[in-house]
Amino acid sequence: MASTYLTRTPSSTGNTKKFTISYWIKRTGLGTEQDIFHAYPGSGSRSQILFNSANQLKLDLENNTNNLITNRLFRDTSAWYHIVIVYDSDNSTSSDRLKIYVNGVRETSFATAQYPSSGSTSQINTTTQHEISSYDGAGYYFEGSMSHIHFTDGYVYDATAFGEYDANGVWKIKTSPSVTYGTNGFFILKDGNSVTDQSGNGNNFTVAGGTLTKTEDSPSNVFATLNPLDNYYASSTFSNGNNTIVTNSSNYTYNSSTLAFSSGKYYCEAKLVALDKPETIIGISSKLATSSTSIMGSDVYSQGYRSSGNSYTNNVQLSYGSSYTAGDIIGLAIDADNNKLYFHKNGTWQNSGDPTSGATGTGALSFPTDNDGVYYVTMYDIDGSGSCTWSTNFGNGYFGTTAVSSAGTNASGIGIFEYDVPTGFTALSTKGLNL
Repeated sequence: MASTYLTRTPSSTGNTKKFTISYWIKRTGLGTEQDIFHAYPGSGSRSQILFNSANQLKLDLENNTNNLITNRLFRDTSAWYHIVIVYDSDNSTSSDRLKIYVNGVRETSFATAQYPSSGSTSQINTTTQHEISSYDGAGYYFEGSMSHIHFTDGYVYDATAFGEYDANGVWKIKTSPSVTYGTNGFFILKDGNSVTDQSGNGNNFTVAGGTLTKTEDSPSNVFATLNPLDNYYASSTFSNGNNTIVTNSSNYTYNSSTLAFSSGKYYCEAKLVALDKPETIIGISSKLATSSTSIMGSDVYSQGYRSSGNSYTNNVQLSYGSSYTAGDIIGLAIDADNNKLYFHKNGTWQNSGDPTSGATGTGALSFPTDNDGVYYVTMYDIDGSGSCTWSTNFGNGYFGTTAVSSAGTNASGIGIFEYDVPTGFTALSTKGLNL
């Protein structure tokens, strides 16, 4: 959502002393101030909910006051957070006038705690412009994804109105909560990128800047991306929800996926957008990078398909398939049940591979079971000056900001891909991992 933001200006002032805001949010960028919810009349006081540059959640809801700043740091880029904000300045208990719930649990540890005075009001729910993911439409954009944003005008609810624990003790979304929205209440971004209000009030938002892109990633099914937290040695640049990387021109190491696997059958795709150096490689590795010269393929626990057309593992190159270059899409079919790895180039399986051949492994590269028990999808620079750009599709249906041109078949129903997903394979996502 970087540079994308939504706006709405209420036609009348609602209850400025009592309201609830609930949203599911997944971060992709860290370390900068990013506004989530903002109301500002153009002068005087403003009200806002944001992540600060220290990755803390900060609430300024009353007269430019730093009401609450969490001690908790929100740095997990692979998971969705459910955050509920309750404002009730008429509450007789000072500390209950402003509450934060994170994944169903009330937050109680704060670096700053200044609770609203009795009967105080907020700019939220006035007739000023309200913004989601921007500061006055001029920056501080939120980087990541949002889903199921609720606002209840004049009604307070705790987190259990919008989420619940499943049988395994995991906090999950209620897709159609039973709440009263009040006059200015709304419910947007329900199961997609629609800013049309689903509360029945008709309080629709407008996409005022950027492009609001639908993603298959959701609070109930988290898809793998490339991992910006595993970037210390690689120093790559991340964008497009951490699905696009531009590699560093000096470091020859790899970036890994956020999700790992030890069993199952998974499919993903990556488009080589630019190649400004001799070679690149895509594959799997059981280890995270440990230096700026970690070489994917230097041992038996990492292997891949080089842009020269060779396979590479245990520091040995062998003839494998066709060379590839910028504009080509490489598909990976990973059979972790049989320790087999297959690659296609633009839909043609290399080395006459057949991902459905099971233990036979027709045309496959074989990889051993690692002592650590897991493998990651990885992208890597081969020695030489310059950089390369990869855009991955772990199932969201996009390469960067471009949707797949014609979605292939996918029997699992999880994810959208350019090419057909082999029978028995699925996306590398939380649902895919639990099939």
